[in-house]
Amino acid sequence: MDMRGVRAVPGGRYPRGVTFPVVGMVGGGQLARMTHEAGIPLGIRFKLLSDTPQDSAAQVVNDVVVGDYRDLDTLREFARGCDVITFDHEHVPTEHLRALEADGIPVRPGPDALVHAQDKGVMRAKLDAIGVPCPRHRIVSDPEDVAAFAAEGDGFPVVLKTVRGGYDGKGVWVVDSVEEAAEPFKAGVPVLAEEKVDYARELAANVVRSPHGQAVAYPVVESQQVDGVCDTVIAPAPGLDEALALQAEELALRIAKELGVIGHLAVELFETRDGRILVNELAMRPHNSGHWTQDGAITSQFANHVRAVLDLPLGDPRPRAKWTVMCNVLGGDYPDMYSAYLHCMARDPQLKIHMYGKDVKPGRKVGHVNTYGDDLDDVLERARHAAGYLRGTITE
Repeated sequence: MDMRGVRAVPGGRYPRGVTFPVVGMVGGGQLARMTHEAGIPLGIRFKLLSDTPQDSAAQVVNDVVVGDYRDLDTLREFARGCDVITFDHEHVPTEHLRALEADGIPVRPGPDALVHAQDKGVMRAKLDAIGVPCPRHRIVSDPEDVAAFAAEGDGFPVVLKTVRGGYDGKGVWVVDSVEEAAEPFKAGVPVLAEEKVDYARELAANVVRSPHGQAVAYPVVESQQVDGVCDTVIAPAPGLDEALALQAEELALRIAKELGVIGHLAVELFETRDGRILVNELAMRPHNSGHWTQDGAITSQFANHVRAVLDLPLGDPRPRAKWTVMCNVLGGDYPDMYSAYLHCMARDPQLKIHMYGKDVKPGRKVGHVNTYGDDLDDVLERARHAAGYLRGTITE
């Protein structure tokens, strides 16, 4: 057999019928759409399990199955003909993924890794066990227990998170009193309490790891949030101490190895005012903080995720330009974004616009823009102008 595990025939040729692999993607959102796009030049075929035919990725992938990812029989039927299963979200029940693995279907990342992105309580326990710096935390049972947790530290405010199901600020509360602490418990799932970190800014370390252990790290970025939603990403993080940047990259690579992650891992971090880094969240899929890599890195996060889940050699993660800025395009009161392209493209011919095929709704992520160059102030202004103009908050 050759290095790819394909049995060769005399003369160095491969047998008839050898085809490129099929990647089964669970979830039809924009991450699946952009991962599919990255697989096209590689000749990789995609099969999609989508909630509806109108989902972002379902509009562009040829082989689409519409069904409920929470139903095991649907997952098993979908997996037929797939060489590997991967995801654009972390919500598939862990026990279903174990069942797929028992059926002999490669699942990447596997359930033993993915559970750390699915369950914040499990994540915190594991990170504690391997010595990863995190905010002070513990599982709390009721509002009075929240008050006790607050008293154990610096008091209120305290951050409360439901252990499963949250994203983009959903499932997260900052509470200032025991009375405010009642709301998170209404969901009927365990609640994690964390100290409210006095941080200088948020960072993200993105890494990719393959089944045979090859791993690459992208430059650490600054991630700016507005109302709990990522607004702007600057690559690399400006003014970040070189030693702290290296520490963040090494930390993300160690987490990926210790947790057995296959594919892309985003480690969201707090940079504290006293010069430390603390792990905030984990995501085991392509991530908003890595969208800049589409135009700003030699190999994008999406292309490397595809390579990793197929155990192909990983691509070079180095940046193409000194600075790259990504700004999310959120829906506003101006639904006709297409006509806004004319202004944005004419104003900045180097601008890269990525739209997701979604209906425009206020506050909804419907696309992003990337800009790059040698002058950070200029790159930032160009990205923010384009995102604002497409949303309708800038009109000139």
